[in-house]
Amino acid sequence: MLETLRNEMLVCHKCSLGKARTNLVFGVGNPRATLMFVGEAPGRDEDLQGEPFVGRAGQLLTKIIEAIGLKRNDVYIANVLKCRPPGNRAPLPEEIVLCMPYLLKQIEIIQPKVLCALGTFAAQTLLSTKAPVGTLRGRFHDYKGIPIMVTFHPAYLLRNPNDKAKVWEDMKKVRDLLSELSGKDLKI
Repeated sequence: MLETLRNEMLVCHKCSLGKARTNLVFGVGNPRATLMFVGEAPGRDEDLQGEPFVGRAGQLLTKIIEAIGLKRNDVYIANVLKCRPPGNRAPLPEEIVLCMPYLLKQIEIIQPKVLCALGTFAAQTLLSTKAPVGTLRGRFHDYKGIPIMVTFHPAYLLRNPNDKAKVWEDMKKVRDLLSELSGKDLKI
């Protein structure tokens, strides 16, 4: 089902981003993942490789995933937008509206037990709020019956390394909830 959705998106030109992209950045990882990360939009490296979170922020995300006892291929990683905004600008509201159904379908197909929203756009989009990440992070919210943890985006952490401890606190809560839901301890 993910492949069908991906093929549908390959021909998507609902907004100008579809016409300007080098590659569709659909999503990557385990299609049966219990944990799904949602970021904002592809950057330059992601657009070139057609895979989310492959640049410096992606390397940091991989370390974060490994820190809670998982491997990158254990989780699923996607973005709100599937095409790179020019100059890595922030997603426009109309782009989010047009791309959102694809993300919702990905979540529906994967059926993660826990979601993790990385940064402002993912959090505000999934939770239908204008609240900043700083006030949303640190506790679980509900997304259609799925617990969702909001935390800082890895690109933000590259610019603000002092906030890494906050993300570690958030990710320990994710790890503990996953352990509780699976009945197994995740190694750290």
